[in-house]
This record gives sequence, C-alpha cells and structure tokens, in this order.
Amino acid sequence: MGTVAVEQALSGPPEMVGPALLAIPEDQWLERKSARISARDLANAMIGFANADGGLLVVGLHGGVVEGTEAKVGRRNEQLQASIDFCTPPVRVKRRLVNCVTSEGVEDKLLVFDVESDEFVHANKRDEVFLRVGDENRRLTFTQRQELLYDKGQSSYESRPLPQAKFKGSLNMEVLDSYAMALGASDPLRLLRSRGLSTKTELTIAGCLLFGELPQEHFPEAFVRVIRYRGKERGSGARQQIIKDVRLEGPIPEQIMRARKQVRRLQPVRRALMADGKFGDVPLVPEDAWLEGMVNAAVHRSYSVAGDHIRVEIFDDRIEISSPGRFPGLVDLSEPLAAVRFARNPRIARVCADLNYGQELGEGIRRMFEEMRLAGLNDPIYHQTSGSVELKLLAEPVDRRLDARLSVNARAIVSALRERERLSTGELVDALGVSRPVVQRELRTLEDAKLVEWVGNSARDPRAYWRLAPT
Repeated sequence: MGTVAVEQALSGPPEMVGPALLAIPEDQWLERKSARISARDLANAMIGFANADGGLLVVGLHGGVVEGTEAKVGRRNEQLQASIDFCTPPVRVKRRLVNCVTSEGVEDKLLVFDVESDEFVHANKRDEVFLRVGDENRRLTFTQRQELLYDKGQSSYESRPLPQAKFKGSLNMEVLDSYAMALGASDPLRLLRSRGLSTKTELTIAGCLLFGELPQEHFPEAFVRVIRYRGKERGSGARQQIIKDVRLEGPIPEQIMRARKQVRRLQPVRRALMADGKFGDVPLVPEDAWLEGMVNAAVHRSYSVAGDHIRVEIFDDRIEISSPGRFPGLVDLSEPLAAVRFARNPRIARVCADLNYGQELGEGIRRMFEEMRLAGLNDPIYHQTSGSVELKLLAEPVDRRLDARLSVNARAIVSALRERERLSTGELVDALGVSRPVVQRELRTLEDAKLVEWVGNSARDPRAYWRLAPT
C-alpha cells in the first residue's frame, strides 16, 4: 500500500502532491524531511534505508505543512550531495525534483531521493551505522552491525543477474502486468529495471522468482508445500498420517495466492463468534496469523539454500510453517516482538508489499501475536535450527485447565467477550442461540469464578454490559 500510494501521489497534479504525501503514514519505505534538514542528518536517513530495503525520502514536508525547497536552494544543493559527502561507501540514490504547491499557495518543488538497498553496510563519517525499522531510523550497536554484515552478504544473492532467464519466454506477463497496474506504471519492463529486478536483457534472481514463467526451472526448491495430517502427529512409515500433500510452484505471488486457498480448504475449524453476531465455523487459528507467517516465509527465506522448500503443515491442533535459512535480521528469538527488521531479500519484500501481501517483518510479527491473543490462543512459537526457521501456531487456549472446566456455553461466552470486548446479556443470547436463562446461569458461574464482570449503573440500566474481568 505505502509505496504504491507514494508513487501515485508523486505523479498527481502539483497542488495535490504535497497534501497526498502528508496523508500517507511514514513506514518502512517512506520518510518526510523538512527543507531545513542538514545534509549530514539527511545522510543518516539515507544510510538507514540503504542498509534495509531502500525507500523514498521526500524533502520539503514537515509538521503537516508543504514547505517546498525553492527558498533554500543552497541547502538543497548540499542535500543533493549528502549520499556522497557523508556516507561510506556512498549510498546509491536517484534524485528528482517534483513540482508542488506550498501550503501558502506558492508554486515550488519537493526534493525526492529514491534510495536503493545495497549489499554493503553503509556508515556515516563518524562510523555510525543506521537501519530503517518500520518508521524509525535506529543506530546499531557493534554486535548488531556485525550481524548486519553477515546478512548483507546473503542479501546480495537476489540481485544477481540470471543469464539463463532472458526476457523472451521467461516472463509471466499476467503477474507482471498486474504488478505494473497496481503501481500505475505504463511500461512493465522499465518497471522491472527501476526495481532492480532485471538488466536490459535478463532477469535477476529476484526478478525470476517474482515474475518468471516457471522459476523452478532454475530454483527447483523454490516452492511451497502444504501438507495436511490426520490427527496431531506426523507419524512415519506405515503409520504416516498424511492425508493431503500439495506442491505449489510458479512465481512467488502465485504461490502465495494458491497456498492461501489450500490452507483455507484443508485446515480444521472451531466454533467462534462471527461478524454477524452468530456462532459458526472459523479457522483453526486466525487467518491473519497463518497468512502472515506464510508470506514471511516466502519473502524472507534464503533462496540460496538448495535442497529445501517452504512447508505449511496442518494438524488437528496447530499449523506449523518452516522456511529455509536462519531468521533474517537482528533478533533474539526469545523476544520476537523486539525483532529489529532486516529483509534478506529486500527487492522481493518490496514487491510483495506493493502487492499488499505483507508489510515489514516486525509489524507482521506483532500482528500475529495480537491475532492469536484476541482469539484466546497461545502466542506464536519460533524455533531456529542451524538451517531453518520454524513457526508454530497452536489452536490451544491459553489456559487449558480453566478451559477444560468450562461448559460449552461458558467457553462460547468467554470467546464472544474476548472478540467483542463488551456485550449485553441480550447480545450474548443472540450470539449463542440459546435461551436467556441458560446465558444468565453461565454468566453467574463465570462471575463467581472472577472471569467476567458486569458493568452498569443499575439492574435496569439499558446500557449495561458484560466484559472479561481484568487479570
């Protein structure tokens, strides 16, 4: 969403460019800067983008105001040289001036830097290293810098040209045209080059994986495998419990789309409150959680690791997703919510973000945790081996002993309040589809157990409601 909206804003009429850019939240790929920013400070922002996934710096917007840069031409000339004068090694950027109208109604120009992701680790003249993390520019510690050096060595793999993948006959034009349309680009081949996905005659490795007709001709293990087991164990030999095994090939966007359909079809379900206020069958775990895990696996896996592929394994009580390569980024897996994001495949990550398949890794992890907690399930569990990352999403309630003591209707009430936060007695009756006396009896039991509480001014308060008791 972010990069697509930014490109559309930059190509709009001058009087709309500034307001449109101000309306877009800053994120992994966008930052706004005042025209007054020094070239030295601007260089630090460039370094953060170059060390991460690249991105756009727009100078001339600050505090909700369209300033422009024409009033500070001397400062602008210094800013134009910031990537060379204050970055080691120099950061690769494309510079352009974009016509705008200031907040005071004067014709002016914004200075836009399109910063490219690089295989090198960049520092400023003080030897400080920065990394773009979400909407922040973080200075790295020495240890984090060493980890970044290691990961950067791997990230250069996706940018290598693939001589076997010439344009003619190698491109899936349907997927590429859809991408160009999403960005509002009229020339798909030119778009490939501008995104670092091709040279003039051949695709890069990332370009082939994203838009190749059949990337598996060059990368046999670059596919997603969805496996459904009977029960809770894999089994082995004659006792193997596989009941469905689907291999999904093609370019990455197609793999994600088709894998999503397969998981939806193969996963078991549970009873929960639906959007219409009634109980019905919903996925084993929230779709936003397993989809984010699956997209992260496709986007951030190590494609240089041969002999393994992405697996999505579905059991009666959980979904497990494994991805080749160690966790990309500066992260302690004992605290995944504190992950400092780094994309092993920044070009692949950016294209998938353009297509709304994913956002930055840190934000996705937080969303997974939130979705699992909202559903009353255990937090996602990460495990890293010497050559892979495994994600486990359990369909187990957080408090199994408590859940075992509750009746079916009591569990339904707790689930409803967990998802809707507050509900009246009448709304719970409608949601569960049982009689009012049954709901009232279960509510009294839950209230005695200090699991729910009633909020109201009097017994006849029409605005009274039930909610989960604070823990």
